Amino acid sequence: MTQPIRLVSGFLTVGVWTLASRILGFARDILIAAYLGAGPVAEAFLIAFSLPNMFRRFFAEGAFNMAFVPMFSKKVEGGDDALGFARDAFTGLASILIAFTVVAQVAMPFLVLAMASGFAADERFDMAVIYGRIAFPYILFISLAALLSGVLNSTGRFVAAAAAPVVLNVLFVATMVLADTLGWPIGDTLAWTVPVAGIAQLALVWTAAARAGFRLTLRRPRMTPELKRLAIIAGPAALAGGVVQVNLLIGRQVASFFDGAVAWLSYADRLYQLPLGVVGIAIGVVLLPDLSRRLRAEDTNGGRDAFNRAGEFALALTVPAAVALAVIPGPIVNVLFQRGAFDAADAAATALAVAVYGAGLPAFVMQKVLQPLFFAREDTRRPFYYALGALAVNAGLAIGLAPVIGYIAAAWGTTLAGWAMVLLLWRGSRRYGTAAELDARFTRRLGRIVLASGLMGVILWAVAWALAPWLSGGALRYAALAALIALGIVAYFGLGHLLGAFRLSEFRRAMRRQR
Repeated sequence: MTQPIRLVSGFLTVGVWTLASRILGFARDILIAAYLGAGPVAEAFLIAFSLPNMFRRFFAEGAFNMAFVPMFSKKVEGGDDALGFARDAFTGLASILIAFTVVAQVAMPFLVLAMASGFAADERFDMAVIYGRIAFPYILFISLAALLSGVLNSTGRFVAAAAAPVVLNVLFVATMVLADTLGWPIGDTLAWTVPVAGIAQLALVWTAAARAGFRLTLRRPRMTPELKRLAIIAGPAALAGGVVQVNLLIGRQVASFFDGAVAWLSYADRLYQLPLGVVGIAIGVVLLPDLSRRLRAEDTNGGRDAFNRAGEFALALTVPAAVALAVIPGPIVNVLFQRGAFDAADAAATALAVAVYGAGLPAFVMQKVLQPLFFAREDTRRPFYYALGALAVNAGLAIGLAPVIGYIAAAWGTTLAGWAMVLLLWRGSRRYGTAAELDARFTRRLGRIVLASGLMGVILWAVAWALAPWLSGGALRYAALAALIALGIVAYFGLGHLLGAFRLSEFRRAMRRQR
């Protein structure tokens, strides 16, 4: 089995489970939209839930894991007490997060204002503070789960870590249905579900890691030379993660001054996060440990091939997704969300945000491909500097354009900052020589991917126009949307195969390897 097929197989393993999580996430958001619409309870919960998730990306998937995974992978390959290093890291992260959670409980009103100052002197503020205090301990459980996921991914075990997010959305859906049946307040139920789901996710990956021979337990915290190095490497990555979160804060701050905009952008975020999660997270999870191992073995050609195949795979799936989100956002949002408290005006505002976010989708995914080139070499400083540049782009556009174009300025800021980050990462990666070069196959296939995606977009637009009466309402709209999406998938993969953008046999071989 060749290296590209092994990589694609890993991408698909993570991607399939992430797809399941995202589909259940849709079910979760559909229920939230139906029960709460874009009203104050929905916005208060969405801000409260975003708080632990924001810091989770700062501590876990961001700074800590980007530094931890390359170091742990090298210890696994070298037989250098990887278990002891993981236990020390587990204890250190838990100690920091417990203290941080206590501080956050006291500072919750300030955190809510930092996220959404438009809530001040508003009923949303008090609700967001209460929900935030209930939900915030989630950061402890999910960050430790992320570290355990890094352990599993570094040893080539992707299933349990990829399946963990499914638990969160299953519990959300189940508890909302139960709350509706028993007459419980939906907002309160959602808030209490968050920490419970975190415990369940942690239990799942901890059990899987223990079975794999990495039983991580808490011990007395100590500062070892390895942890000092981890902290030194994680420092710039933490700052870079903080910049990314400031970008998110800017968008939410802008949205909080427009009634309903926090919810509109959150639902739109869910839609573009589907392909971003399935492809981008899968690539980030699989590529970083693989590059780390190859760099340790001084396999420059293998690293270059891994980088190119990851980029090729990413663009082959995200360029058509971006085109689809730009061409048919209205039908997608109307069918998925327009019901109950979520009306036509909410759907139209959300659809506009979907189209804008969709324009940035390839950039968001390519960041996941480019960043491992730096992190695998334990270089976390340059991505921090590039993130500062992207922050300046986002702030200037979102804040500067908000008085002119309203809430959608936040989406444009996010999208254009994403492309700025890609350009900076690409330029910076030139210093790594041949390992970061694009090969002939990548450049040849890129144009064909774009052409196949454009042709698919024309087909989608024409068929959506023809199906408009069936997409606009009634029970048939679900079947009509499913048929539209299925046609787009068939058209894209058929055209892509004929044009030479990819070979379907490559996907089939990777899927057989999964089984």
